[in-house]
Amino acid sequence: MWNAVVERLPSNLAIICVILSYFVPYFVYKINQNLHKYGDPPWKIKNND
Repeated sequence: MWNAVVERLPSNLAIICVILSYFVPYFVYKINQNLHKYGDPPWKIKNND
């Protein structure tokens, strides 16, 4: 029975790709936020007035 379960599991490469498909865009998003936070010119920064 355990062999039937193990045979249905995705390969290690598939699991790694799924994990990377979440973390890579997340880190790109966070890096982009930091770049805009420190790199936007003063006239482009939104004020909460």
